[in-house]
Order: sequence, then structure tokens, then C-alpha cells
Amino acid sequence: MRKAIHTGLLLSTLVAHLPAASANEFTEALTGGTAFADFRLRYENVEQDNALQNADSLTLRTRLGYKTGAVNGFSALIEFEDSRIVGGIDDYSVPVTGFNPGVFSVIADPETTELDQGLIQYKGEKFTGKFGRHVLTYDNHRFIGHVGWRQDRQTFDGFTGSITPSEKLKLNFSHITKRNRIFAEAADLSSKDNLINVSYKTPIGTLTGYAYLLEIDNNTDNALDTTGLRLTGSADKFLYTLEFATQDFETATADNSADYLFLEGGVKLETVTIKLGYESLGSDNGLFGFSTPLATLHKFNGWADLFLATPAQGLIDTYVSVAGKLAGGKWALIFHNFEADESTATIDDFGDEFDAVYSKKFGGNYSAGVKYAMYSAGDTATNRVDTDKLWLWVGAKF
Repeated sequence: MRKAIHTGLLLSTLVAHLPAASANEFTEALTGGTAFADFRLRYENVEQDNALQNADSLTLRTRLGYKTGAVNGFSALIEFEDSRIVGGIDDYSVPVTGFNPGVFSVIADPETTELDQGLIQYKGEKFTGKFGRHVLTYDNHRFIGHVGWRQDRQTFDGFTGSITPSEKLKLNFSHITKRNRIFAEAADLSSKDNLINVSYKTPIGTLTGYAYLLEIDNNTDNALDTTGLRLTGSADKFLYTLEFATQDFETATADNSADYLFLEGGVKLETVTIKLGYESLGSDNGLFGFSTPLATLHKFNGWADLFLATPAQGLIDTYVSVAGKLAGGKWALIFHNFEADESTATIDDFGDEFDAVYSKKFGGNYSAGVKYAMYSAGDTATNRVDTDKLWLWVGAKF
């Protein structure tokens, strides 16, 4: 019922902002829009060197949506998302939702049906604004992402605006009142987040400055403020990215701070692209690790997902990747070496990981892929164990 009310409010808001639009224009916008569908069937297997049983899941994620036409720059979008277990293959745990906790290894794909997006959009010559529930990403997803790898992706409630005064300059702002996370509705959080992201195209690449001021709305002191600069560009066959950020986390009992450093260089050859990267999520005296709670975390620090939360000792990820094309598809191989930013007598080596993927699109609307992650544990005191993960999937978009 609440979803229906939310949708009705969005449409009512759209009507209220169209005083100059005729009934015919409004009707044409509603009936002349675009319907879309997105399906992904995925098998996942997890084996870990611990007391948990090996996990297997087969889930189907379905998204169905409709985007209206525009009237005076205004349009609306509504999209529902559903994730279902298929064939009874459900030997996995989602502890946050209470699904088989403590029995199997975790696969973070709970069954759910929910409103994925429901928004009003205004698009003018130099300004675009979205109000409601929507997908939001900035830059490479390191700080703000949609976690689209999981079957229930992350969206946000609030307002997002984008201003482009010129071809080189873009200013983005978001005010977020709710974080709709990847665990159905079990771990959604009310928030008072303000996100600022400004980019400028220079002769040597795109320079981006940002301030992400996060706060969970739960009547406690928990401000997590991050500010930083990012430069990414290319010259001939060479690729490069440099990024630095600093973070403060303030609670009623502590005030911690840590820094972030990211360096990546690469070369794009005729058949392959090779990259070497260094990412440091710093630590504050071994008590607090640099955190990115709104990121697409699966994209970083290994696909085995052993570092979704930064250790208190911080994390240094040194990696090399090789990627290319084969038989009409794309492949990539990545090797990570993990170390603590601030070592202790018992914690220094966080292990290493090898990742591999091959994916292919075919038939215009279809895709398929296979992906593998193998993590080898380091110091036993880190509580991270040898882990192997395998994914097989097929998808279709219409």
C-alpha cells in the first residue's frame, strides 16, 4: 500500500508542476513513454575454510519499469525489482535478513519485491533534477554507487541535481534521506547525507573535487565526512588516475580520521589493457579504517568480498590487471596483494587474491558470463579465511 501511495504522490507532484500543459500533452506523455524489463538468472557458489557449510544459490532478478514522455521538461519513472530463489537452490545465508544465519557461507541475495525507483525528473538545457527514489553513482563508484552486482541493488531517496554551466564544468549535488541497501528492507537506513561532486575537464584529464557528508538519522553523533580530489586522464596509449581524500568520523565518544590514496597507471595496447594500481585506505592508530559505506564495494579490493568493511588497521591493496577481448566477449585477470596500513605484532599480511571474468553480449538483448575469485588468507588474526567463489549468469534486457 505504501508503494502505491508513493507512486501516486509522484504523479500528483508531476501534475502540480505542469500548469501550462494541456490535458492532451499530459496524456501523450503518460501513454507515449517507454516500458522496459531487465532479467538476470545467476548461480553462485561459495567455499570457505571455516565451520560454515558451502553455499549455493540460484536466483532470478527481475526489474520492470516505465518511463513517461516529457512535458515542459518534466517526466516520471517507476521501476519495481523482484529477486526469487529458483529450483529450490537456497543453501546460503543472509544473516541480516534472518535467512539461514550461521549455517552456510553468506550470499547477499535475499528474496524481495520492492520499489527500486520512483521519481520525478526535470531536464532543462543546463540543469537536471531528480526527486524521489533513484539510482545514484559518482565517478568510479568508490564512494557513491548502486552495488548493481547484487540482485537487490542500492538506491537512494532524496533529491539529486546536476548543473552544467559549460562543456567543461559540471556541478552535482544530492541530499539523501534514506539509503535503500542490498538486503531487501532489513538494513535500510534513514539518513541526512549531503553529497557534492564538481568536475572540470582540463588539458591533462578530468579533475574532480568532492565532499561527501554522511550521517545516519538515528539521534546519535555519527558524522562521517570525506573530502577529496581526483584526476583521471589519458595520453596516447597511457591511462592514469590519481586520487587523495581525507576522512573524519565523529561520535559521542571518539573523533577518528584517516586518509585515502589511489594511484593507477595503465597502457592500452592493440589487444590488451594492462594496469598497475595502489590503493591505501588509511588507519587512525589501528582504531579506525577509512570507510566508504555507500560504495559499490564489490568492485574494489577483490571480488571475494573479504574487505567490504575496512579493517581497523587500514588496508593497502596493490594490484595488477590484464584485460582484453576474445570471441566477441570481454575477459579480465586481476591479482591483489593485501597488507595492513598500520601493522601490529599479529596483523600485517592480509593475504592475496586472484580474480577472473569472461562476459559476452549476444543477440542484441542477451548476455552471459562466468566469474571466479580465489582468496588466500594471510595472518590468522585477521579472521579472514581461504575463500573460493564462482558465478555463472545469463541476462536479458528489453
